[in-house]
Amino acid sequence: MAFPPETSNPETSESGRARVDPISAQPYFHRTESRIAVAGHPIHAMLVTFPIALTMCTLGADGFYWWTGDSFWARAALWASGMAFLFGLAAGLAGTVELLLVPGIRARAASWTHFILAVMLLSILGANWGYRLTGYEEAVLPWGLLLSALAAGFTAVTGWHGGKLVFDYQIGTSRNGKG
Repeated sequence: MAFPPETSNPETSESGRARVDPISAQPYFHRTESRIAVAGHPIHAMLVTFPIALTMCTLGADGFYWWTGDSFWARAALWASGMAFLFGLAAGLAGTVELLLVPGIRARAASWTHFILAVMLLSILGANWGYRLTGYEEAVLPWGLLLSALAAGFTAVTGWHGGKLVFDYQIGTSRNGKG
């Protein structure tokens, strides 16, 4: 491609040398297949559905408790928040191992953003569950409900970043369907 003398080539720097993307220049940049998988299905992707659903269930149960005053919903929120945290730990362990073992995942800044958001989300889920362990009915209003809303918001943002890694960069997928 020829450029007129008055127009600079976007592929070269001011010194005339070709610019190279430091990330894509890494030899393992395109190695992003899951290493923690069962029959080609990434375990992290399978596990994250549980804490996502349980976080939303916790928020829903808090809302129903606020609306009805029925202690069943406060108890359901206690269990949902605890299971969201525990399944989140399992999903986080699988995701962390993927991050550390797969060079193409480690090389991307977006992977680290998702990791940091996920760790922050786990701390919120743990705080929400721990707060409810002191007395699940008294914990719902107002702080339990606020922690649940914060956790739901963080889940949405963290999940969006994780989905972006999968759909835009094919992170943690398998090309051949075999583990």
